[in-house]
Amino acid sequence: MKKLREAILHQKVPAGHVALWWLGQNGWILKSPGGKVITLDPYLTNACKAVGAAVGLNFDRLVPPPLAPSDLAGLVDAYVMTHGHEDHLDPETLRPYRAAGGKGPFVAPPETCEKLRKLSVPEAEIQMIWPNKEFTCGDITVRGTFAIPFGNDDMTHMGFIVKIKGGPVIYFTGDTRYHEVLASCVASHQPEVLVTVINPFANLDPGQAARLAKDIGAKVVIPCHHDLFPDNSLSPRLLRTNLIALGIGERYRELEHGHLYLYPEAKKPSARGKSR
Repeated sequence: MKKLREAILHQKVPAGHVALWWLGQNGWILKSPGGKVITLDPYLTNACKAVGAAVGLNFDRLVPPPLAPSDLAGLVDAYVMTHGHEDHLDPETLRPYRAAGGKGPFVAPPETCEKLRKLSVPEAEIQMIWPNKEFTCGDITVRGTFAIPFGNDDMTHMGFIVKIKGGPVIYFTGDTRYHEVLASCVASHQPEVLVTVINPFANLDPGQAARLAKDIGAKVVIPCHHDLFPDNSLSPRLLRTNLIALGIGERYRELEHGHLYLYPEAKKPSARGKSR
């Protein structure tokens, strides 16, 4: 775990690029050319096992977390959340982070801000965000966008459009059902990368995620939120299948937990340019 923390700290991001590390579920680390690091929805414990058991579901995580919660302290410049469900705002990740000296800003929609206050996060460290509202952290701008919530337990779900100054735009859907408005809200921002949740219930399915990718013209499509819970998981290759059916299968990227993904990708040498 410390090895990944050190790798993120020392990773140099070229101008015009963004570095991404997938933490599992909808958890991410992003690093900019300016050296700013933000985390999105880090779920680094097994807290949801008890949440699932309470309703008869197996949410015992299938893959160990690539970072410890305390590893985020002194690493991230902002802690961003799409909504307040435990696999997005995880109290058992938040508490050790803060105990290790981790601070805000904690950037979140309204109902998630309420939960942060109940978790004793100081008001001065909480920054509320909503669709079309922007938060800036150095050369990273996070813009809230539309999402459709799972149910009435949290009605302020959001997605995020992340813009790197002089570099790419990434759209994180967050947990959401499908609606045509998803594409219309983000297409004008021309996101090159789509990071989309896919799972069997209450969110985008692989076919809907592929349709969204085509509608916004994303150059790269990365699935997430399909990987951790036995009772809410599926093969991400189903997204690839649907992208192929739409004629855009080459846009699919399947990332590994805790491994660096740098975008734009390095250009592959042409066959003519290869040495023999």
